[in-house]
Amino acid sequence: MKKFYIHTMGCKSNQFESSIIAENLEKNGIANTKNIEDADFYILNSCTVTHKSDNETMYLLRAAKHKNPQIITVLTGCVAQVEKEHLLKNEFVDYVIGNDEKLHLYEMLDTLKNSRNKCLAGDIMHQSEFNKTVLTDMTKTRASLKIQDGCDNRCSYCIIPFARGKSRSADTDFIIEQINNFSKHGFKEVVLTGIHIGLWGKEKGLTLLDLLREIESQTSIDRYRLGSLNPHEITDELLDFLSKSNKFCPHFHLSLQSACNKTLHSMNRFYTVEEYLKQIDKINSLFDLPFLGSDIITGFAGETEDDFHTTIENLTKSGLTKIHVFPYSIRQGTKGAEAENQVDEKTRQIRADIVKALSFIKYTEFVNKNIGKTHEILIEKHPDKKSGMLKGVTRNYLTVTLNSKEEKLLNTLQNIKITKFENGKIYGELIKKDS
Repeated sequence: MKKFYIHTMGCKSNQFESSIIAENLEKNGIANTKNIEDADFYILNSCTVTHKSDNETMYLLRAAKHKNPQIITVLTGCVAQVEKEHLLKNEFVDYVIGNDEKLHLYEMLDTLKNSRNKCLAGDIMHQSEFNKTVLTDMTKTRASLKIQDGCDNRCSYCIIPFARGKSRSADTDFIIEQINNFSKHGFKEVVLTGIHIGLWGKEKGLTLLDLLREIESQTSIDRYRLGSLNPHEITDELLDFLSKSNKFCPHFHLSLQSACNKTLHSMNRFYTVEEYLKQIDKINSLFDLPFLGSDIITGFAGETEDDFHTTIENLTKSGLTKIHVFPYSIRQGTKGAEAENQVDEKTRQIRADIVKALSFIKYTEFVNKNIGKTHEILIEKHPDKKSGMLKGVTRNYLTVTLNSKEEKLLNTLQNIKITKFENGKIYGELIKKDS
C-alpha cells in the first residue's frame, strides 16, 4: 500500500484543506504515515505570508528528500501558487500543484504518476467559483467549514490575494447542509473559516449577517465561531444580532495590523485607530468577557519610532485580549516592497517582542477576570495525554483543564467554574447538574 506524509503550514484554511487532502487520499487507498522515511509521497501545503515561511518551505522539501531520496515531493499551497513553474528548478521538488487544484490532489497524482517535474497550477485570478469541499473527519471535537476563499483587498504588505484569487463564497444551501450533517455526526460546534470571511456573499449581493441568520434558523448546531474579520465589517446590526444569539461563541479576531493611522494609511487599510478602538469597546460592552484577538505587523515600511510608540499606546488602552504579532516581511510583487524607508529586520523584531510582551500582560489580565466565573465548555474528544484529565474550550475561547477523568463526558457541553491560572494553564471544576 502506498503511503503519504503531509505537512501543513500557515492559516486555518490551509489546515482545513490539508484535512480534505488527507481524507481524500485515504479514501482512495493511500495510507497516512507520520514517518517520512516510510512514505511514498511528501505533501507540503505551504504558506507565503512571510519570506521566512518561503525559506522554511524549501528547507522542508530538501530535508524530506535527504531523509528519503525515493520520496515523491508534492508542493502545494500559497508558495506553489505564487511561484509556480519556477519551483521546478529545484531538484527536490517533483510536483507543484495550485491552491484550487490541491483539493483534487489524488486525481492530480494519478494524472502525473508516470512523470516528474510537472506543474498543475492554473491562473487563480480567473477562478470565479467556490470549490465545494466537504470534511467529515470524526476525530476532531470541533468541525471546520470553509465558507469563503480569496480576497479582493489590496493591502500593500500582503501577497495572499495573488495566491488565493478573488473572493468566492460557498452557497448558503451548501453551508446549511454541511452544518446539519456535522450535527447528525455528533459535532456540537462548527468553526466558519476562509481567507476573508467578512466578504462572504459579496458577489451574490449578500452579507455575512444574511448567512448567520440562516445558520441560526436552519441548523441544529449548538455553537459556532467566526474566523478573522476586519473592523469595518463588524457592523452595529451584526453585533446586535450576535449579542442576542444562543449559538454564537463570543470570540472575535480583528485583523488590525497597526494601531497608528499613518501606518494604516500606508498599509492601504480602510479604517482608523479611533474607529476600531470604538468597535472594541462596543464589543466588550455587549458581551460578557468576550475574547478579542488581533493581528499586528511591526516595522512596516516607513514606521518611525513615534509611529510605533503610538501603536503601543493605543494597544495598551485597547480592550484586546491577545495580540498575534508579526515582524513585517517584504513580499515581492506588493506595494510595500517598493516603498521607501524600509525598517531594518532587527528593529522589526525588537518591536514585535515588545508587542508580544504587551499581549502576555493583556491575556493574563483577561484570564484572571474569568477566575471564579461559570462557563459552558465543550469537552474535547480526547483527554490530556499526560494527566488523563478532561480538557475543553469555553465559548470565549479559553482552554481549561478540568478536575475529572470521566470519559462519558467526552464531546459533551458542560458547565464549569474556572478556579485558577497557574504556569500558563487554566484550571476549572465541573459543576454537577444535580447541584
